[in-house]
Amino acid sequence: MDTRPNSFFPDRPQFSGFMKPCRLEGEIQALEIHGDIPKDINGTFYRVMPDPQLPPFIEDDPWFNGDGNISAFEIKDGSVSFRQRYVRTEKFVREREAKRALIGKYRNKYTDAVEFKVRTTANTNVVFFNSQLLALKEDSPPYALDPISLETKGLYDFDGQLPSLTFTAHPKFDPVTGEMICFGYEAKGDGTPDVCYYNVTPDGKLTEVVWLVAPVVAMIHDFAVTDNWVLFPIIPQVCDIERLKQGGEHWQWSPETPFYIGVLPRRGAKPSDVKWFQYQNSFPGHTANAYEDESGNIHIDLGLSEKNVFFWWPDAKGNAPDPSSILSQLVRFTINPRSDDLNLSTPKILQKDNSEFYRIDDRFATHHYRHCFFDLMDPSLGTNFARIGPKLGGGYPLYNSLAHVDITTGSTDIYFPGKTHMVQEPVFIPRGGSTTEGDGYVLALVNNYDTMSSELHLVDTNDFSKAKAIILLPVRLRQGLHGNWVDARDLA
Repeated sequence: MDTRPNSFFPDRPQFSGFMKPCRLEGEIQALEIHGDIPKDINGTFYRVMPDPQLPPFIEDDPWFNGDGNISAFEIKDGSVSFRQRYVRTEKFVREREAKRALIGKYRNKYTDAVEFKVRTTANTNVVFFNSQLLALKEDSPPYALDPISLETKGLYDFDGQLPSLTFTAHPKFDPVTGEMICFGYEAKGDGTPDVCYYNVTPDGKLTEVVWLVAPVVAMIHDFAVTDNWVLFPIIPQVCDIERLKQGGEHWQWSPETPFYIGVLPRRGAKPSDVKWFQYQNSFPGHTANAYEDESGNIHIDLGLSEKNVFFWWPDAKGNAPDPSSILSQLVRFTINPRSDDLNLSTPKILQKDNSEFYRIDDRFATHHYRHCFFDLMDPSLGTNFARIGPKLGGGYPLYNSLAHVDITTGSTDIYFPGKTHMVQEPVFIPRGGSTTEGDGYVLALVNNYDTMSSELHLVDTNDFSKAKAIILLPVRLRQGLHGNWVDARDLA
């Protein structure tokens, strides 16, 4: 493999238009605001985007392979400030010193120009737990950051307690106990079927460590938690260590592999307690929530597509769906964890439109809930695709609106930001003093392809049809992955 340095980014969709790397660090005070930000909003919205600091030597390097660049939007007294800083991973530091890319293909160490101890990009999620801001990617331990300055402290192994080589990008938080529920897949290294489940107490102690063996070596990007169970949805993107050694891709879509959901007791479990339920070949996306009903059945709500959503990793024959043909719907699987029949019934469709990046009022995580907020793609809303098409860039799914579904009634509310806009993942902010589920605000970063800059749109859940405030950035932030809202009282 040719590992000679490039002095420019490849002429590929994932490096062009709005997806051109930003490569920006800095801060901006008192961002422009159109509208009013309610005074009860006091905290910080953290989000992370893959943003390569240097051109890759892999010509068709996927968007997912960029360095983790953390944005922090502090909202206080109706004002918004912005700070952005790269995570100083081993990869980032060594490449900055070398002034060239050293990492090769996505999650394939056999294609690197040099050997890394930990080759992660820390670019998938950022969470706040036990006074630590943690930058996450599911191929390594977290990196700890200072939540105010965003300076990198270093790899974080929970004071030597971390049992696995990997850590999920989607830990779950129990709103009652304050615990962080976690796992790692390929937990003993690339190409291993091992899954390690563990729980972290609010003061940082690891409990409930259980080692499992998955039925297939494949991606487990997100998972779900109830009061008494943890559930592991396996995406049929499979890994083969021999393919990696030959310089191939880490992931390959497997149309022959069913969609598995591993179900394990949350407390006091043994490895033999896991059950691997299965459904027809399909792609499970992000989970919204999971909970148990009065009969002890588990309901897990997540995005589901019949096609390979990660189309940039095709099957063994090179087949991949056209991105415009992919439909992901919010569905509900109902599972009897005591059943010996491991075949899952057809799920119930909770929202029929093309959607992803599901978020809820986190105070109701792991329990029965009613409100879900998400990204939606509805071409009928009036997006001017002819006008913005040359500026979009590529390599990722597009969504042109934010939506709210009332799962009890089935009704959907839509916020459409404009004919030249696309939305990124939303977060929910509770209204000050309210304990009512879903009463608050939805905040999301929005791509404006007219100005080629980014905006924050704030929507009040009492009137989802329009923005309460639009915050303008004088810079462009490329597509991000995940983020979270942290209340100022928790940061303090």
